Order: sequence, then C-alpha cells, then structure tokens
Amino acid sequence: MHNIKKYRRLTNREREEISRGLAAGTSLSEMAHNLNRHPSTISHEVRRGCGQRSRSEYRAFSAGRKAESRASSRRLGKSRLAQEDRLRQYILAGLAREWSPREIQERLKKEYPWDMTMRISHEAIYRYIYVLPRGELRRTLIKALRQEHKYRRKKEHAKIQGDRGKIANMLSIEERPKEVADRSVPGHWEGDLILGKHRKSGLGTLVERTTRYTLLVPLGKNKGAVAVRRAYARAFRTIPTELKKTLTYDQGKEMLEHKRFTIDTGIQVYFAHPGSPWERGTNENTNGLIRQYFPKGTDFSKTSRYQIKRAQRRLNDRPRAVLHYEKPNEVINRLVALKV
Repeated sequence: MHNIKKYRRLTNREREEISRGLAAGTSLSEMAHNLNRHPSTISHEVRRGCGQRSRSEYRAFSAGRKAESRASSRRLGKSRLAQEDRLRQYILAGLAREWSPREIQERLKKEYPWDMTMRISHEAIYRYIYVLPRGELRRTLIKALRQEHKYRRKKEHAKIQGDRGKIANMLSIEERPKEVADRSVPGHWEGDLILGKHRKSGLGTLVERTTRYTLLVPLGKNKGAVAVRRAYARAFRTIPTELKKTLTYDQGKEMLEHKRFTIDTGIQVYFAHPGSPWERGTNENTNGLIRQYFPKGTDFSKTSRYQIKRAQRRLNDRPRAVLHYEKPNEVINRLVALKV
C-alpha cells in the first residue's frame, strides 16, 4: 500500500465512498487502499456506524452524525464547565434569564470577586453551548442567546410614517435641558410603542437614560392616545418623584395627549425629529433586548400582564455593559436610597 495519510477524522465524502463500496461488495481492505486509509480505520468506522446491524445498513449521513456526537462528548468532557458544578449552574441560570455570555462573565467578577473558581470567559461559555450534543438542552441554550439586532427596513420605515403627524403644542428635543444629554442627572426617560402582529396591538416601553431602568406598559389593542396616556401615567406612579423629570418620545399619534400627560405626572414631554431613532438611542437599544422576550409578530392582545411584567423584571435584573455590569434595579435603588 502507498503511503497512508496521518490519521484524521473521516470526511463525509469518505463515508459516502464507504457506503457505496459496501453496497457494491467491495472489501474493507480495498476501500482502505482506495481512500489511502489504514484498514483498521475503515473497519472501526463500519463497526461504529452499523452497531448490531449488518454492513449493508451502513449509512454515511447517520454515521457522520454519530461521529460528531462522540467528538462533542469528548470535547465536553474536557470542558471546565463539565467538571465545575457550581459554575455551570450559575451559567445555566444566567442563560435561562436571557443574560448574554459576556454579561455572565462580568457579573461573576462582581458577585465572586475573590473566588477564582467562579471565573470563565464568554468564549468558553459559547464553546460549551455549541459542543453540547444535539438535543433539548442545546436547543434551549442557543435559543437563549441574544439575537443579532435587525435594523428597520426602508419599506417598514415608510409605513410607520403613516402613523406620524403634526402634534399640537409639542416641544422639540432641541429645547430639552442640556443635563439630559450628558446623563449627569437621573430622571430623564425615553419612550416608544412596539407594535404587535399586523400592527393591531402594542406594548409601551419607557427607559430611564442614566440607570437603564425599564417600564413595560401593557396596552393590548388599546393603543390610542387616551389609553396610552392613562397607561403611561399609571406606570410612572411606581417611580419616585425625584426620578420623574422629562420624557423624550417620537412623533407617534399615541402621544397626542402629551399635555394632559404632563399635567397628570409632572413629566415634560419632548419630541425627537421624525425618522431619527438615534435621538432615542437608549430606548432603541432596549427595544432590541425586549424583542428577545417578545419577537416580531407577537400579538400583545394575547400576551398576559404577568408575561410582560416578568420580562420587565428580567430586564431590570440583567447586568448591563453600559452600567459596568451592574443591574438597572441595583443602580436605581441606590439612587433612591441616596434621595437624588
């Protein structure tokens, strides 16, 4: 036999050649010669691929799946997470709460500052997830990972403009106090309306610019100006007076009653320029996180208040990079305690 290649895993093409060779009655030694492999490599492959069945039932695809599963198990067995129960349980709990691997990595440093056994890189967490054998746990963990942010399409933007119009007596974002821009003083909010399936239902989102504390406001099908004004006013009742100063919003018709809203809450409303989502960047970024809990196509008229408030609690209990991996509820509680 000519020089045999240094051992490496069989490729799918080689497995297909083995499958065809078995069907044609080719001997294992001849197949090994044709593939420039050692006969024992072919013999082991056929034995593993067939199990207790006859050689004629060898299938390249299923044999490849089995080989990948075995390799994954070997890699997983060497993983620190496979051996460190406490660390693994913390990570699984974090992923179940939709925390990203980076958020988990940084939060571990804060919660276990002196415990070096509770340290891991976000790359190691990703590797652990993706080397898991195919199954429910792997699907669940991958689903928990943050989805890539999708920017609005132009045609959707044009459609949204149909819901915009001149709002009487509105104050432009250009008139907003300068302290809002540098986030030096808490109590300034940004807001938006996330539309549900077929644009027939909605969810209000209100985010404090300094702490990133978020209020999710259930609206269902009642997303008109009066319903939104009342719902937003109710939501702000849970917020201390010192943290209620301004609200920056886009020019959606749901804010037609902004003057009455200001009377009800003491919060002055300022409006961003049309088609300028970056002027409410905190809110836009938060909406991206919210979509992890309520994907596009969600019917908010069929989404319970419990589900919405559960998502709100998770958002506010989630470590954020912009807060140096503190949680919004930790930051806002500290501000309240200091009586900002």
